[in-house]
Amino acid sequence: QVQLVESGGGLVQPGGSLRLSCVSSGRVFRIDDMAWYRQAPGKQRELVASITRAGRTNYADSVKGRFSVSRDNAKKTAALKMNSLKPEDTAVYYCNADLVRFGDSSSYNYWGQGTQVTVSS
Repeated sequence: QVQLVESGGGLVQPGGSLRLSCVSSGRVFRIDDMAWYRQAPGKQRELVASITRAGRTNYADSVKGRFSVSRDNAKKTAALKMNSLKPEDTAVYYCNADLVRFGDSSSYNYWGQGTQVTVSS
C-alpha cells in the first residue's frame, strides 16, 4: 500500500522557521509532480508550493521569498522549508504527489494525512 507521510509540524513563534518532510512508502516506482497544500480552519485547501520531477518550482504569492520546496528523487521524498512564519500561515499542511506504483503504467494522485503548523506567540 502506498502512503505519503508528513512530519515536522508544530508550534512556532512568529518569525520562526519550520521544515516539513514528506516521505513515501510502499511500492513506489516513480514520483512525478509533488506539491504542498494547506488548509486553515474555515477555509478551502490551497496550493502552497509545487515542484516537478525536474526541479521546477512554483509558489503561492503569500509564501514567495519565505518558503522553499525541495525533493530527493532517489529517496522519493520532499521537503518544505518555511521561514519568517506568520500567524496567517497556521494551517494543516498536506503533501500531494502524482506517483507511479510498481506494475502500473499510469500515475495516480495521493495525499498525506497532514501535519499541523501553528504560528503563535
